[in-house]
Amino acid sequence: MEGSEIREKEEANATERKKIFVAGATGGTGKRIVEQLLAKGFEVKAGVRDLDKAKNSLSDNPALQIVRADVTEGPTKLAEIIGDDTEAVICATGFRPSWDLLAPWKVDNYGTVNLVEACHKTGVNRFILISSILVNGAAMGQILNPAYILLNVLGLVLIAKLQAEKYIRKFGIDYTIIRPGGLRNEPPSGNVVMEPEDTLYKGSISRDLVAEVAVEALLHPESSYKVVEIVSRPEAPKRSYEDLFGSIKQR
Repeated sequence: MEGSEIREKEEANATERKKIFVAGATGGTGKRIVEQLLAKGFEVKAGVRDLDKAKNSLSDNPALQIVRADVTEGPTKLAEIIGDDTEAVICATGFRPSWDLLAPWKVDNYGTVNLVEACHKTGVNRFILISSILVNGAAMGQILNPAYILLNVLGLVLIAKLQAEKYIRKFGIDYTIIRPGGLRNEPPSGNVVMEPEDTLYKGSISRDLVAEVAVEALLHPESSYKVVEIVSRPEAPKRSYEDLFGSIKQR
């Protein structure tokens, strides 16, 4: 193939290259997801509520596009923002504590549902959700678990997340639901432990590792149509993500 033909092919591929839309891109986990996607060579469309905050906190990168996106504003508007050049959506949103007791439902339930429906409108068929362990705590016999009680005091946030998960699973979209343990801002210590849904009821994990799992889910077809729970442990062996995702059975 001549040099000019190679260049033309590369330019065509660049034109066809699609973006990953990240909702909640300035949050503690969302920001790390954006950074890791860019490091992997993805183009990223970062959905944020505060553009000024985003410009100050996110990297200045030609592969990054920052757009205003509020998941509570409905699927039609979100679909326009996500656009038809998006390959997958990663949802890393979370409500901000306030006096509004409905905030968890507006963001963690209806907001997630809005994103899924926006995907349908734009033809996006890959959705990754950052949820939480213990969302199904009542069914796991963990209703008296202090973490389950504490989180649900804040507007029943775990129940809101669980309802959103159920919607995703019935919708038909290709999903990976990631349920991390308690989130730490510190750098990773230990390796990822990945278990099936409704298995882990305690443990913590660095936000950096949660972001890594979300990005790796895009790269491994073994992650499709699965709910995984993750923590990190110093004594856990280092395992490939192909092995980690592949060990989880689809329900």
